[in-house]
Amino acid sequence: MLKSKYILPVLLLLTQAVIFGFRQPAQLHTINTGNAKEIKDFFRYTPDRLPFVCSHRGGPRKGFPENCIATFENTLSHYPTMLEIDPRFTKDGKIVLMHDPTLDRTSNGTGKVADHTLAELKKLRLKDTEGNLTDFTIPTLDEALEWAKGKTILVIDAKDVPVDVRAAKIVEHKAEGNAIIIAYSIEDIQKCYAVSKDIVMEVMTAKPEQIAALDKCGVPWENLVGFVSHEMPQDKNIFSEVHKRGSMCVLGSSRNIDRQFTKGQISAAELEAGYLNLIRQGADVIEADLGIESGAALHSLQQAASSKAKYFGK
Repeated sequence: MLKSKYILPVLLLLTQAVIFGFRQPAQLHTINTGNAKEIKDFFRYTPDRLPFVCSHRGGPRKGFPENCIATFENTLSHYPTMLEIDPRFTKDGKIVLMHDPTLDRTSNGTGKVADHTLAELKKLRLKDTEGNLTDFTIPTLDEALEWAKGKTILVIDAKDVPVDVRAAKIVEHKAEGNAIIIAYSIEDIQKCYAVSKDIVMEVMTAKPEQIAALDKCGVPWENLVGFVSHEMPQDKNIFSEVHKRGSMCVLGSSRNIDRQFTKGQISAAELEAGYLNLIRQGADVIEADLGIESGAALHSLQQAASSKAKYFGK
């Protein structure tokens, strides 16, 4: 017979079991850069770097909507990955995660995101990649920044949120170690650096003239990660030029091999070979729609001895 002091804890466990169906939380694969110094070291190019993935819109798939924290956790339950996210303003000046300016494609709402208050948006439910309604709700940027600590690095795109506002949010949450910003112009790069010299930015490096402009912009390369393109550049020297400056290179797969695979034009084996080829050509990070599949393709490469290994874990 149970002693009285054990009865309440057991009842609580049984209650949780009924509510959650004995479901255990998934173990997450992590990228853990705890502060500005560590995140800059993580993105510093070294020949022994471990290639990894940035999951576009968080890695959505059947059952898991884009720009959704439950989706982030599902993606991380398979492989370590950064997560690219999309911020938009609400009617009352809050910031939520939503790729489109309208609600119709990804939720059971209608109309513009900017025409709804946060309270109104929180009543909606998100759709998965097949258009099926889920129980998941629209997260705020604040929620995502707090959730990501110790788990991964968020890559915050622009949409309708200015770069200085995104930078201020990172500073507000003390998230310089777990979030970076996509900056599309020299002016935005300088604005972000003026807000905080600790924030790392993903910047455009598809052309030699873009690299030359970055050299002169007054922001050190330790604050910059190069986004080469959504396509393999004709000039392969782009990779080595960015590497010479101590920065990593991101290359997108969402508009090429990811799309070919989802349309049934290439096989799973060809998809894997495609990811590995992007790394062989000089990429350090693949920004992929298929976060889990790209993570699987790069998994064997992450077993090598590396000075970056300390940032990957569970």
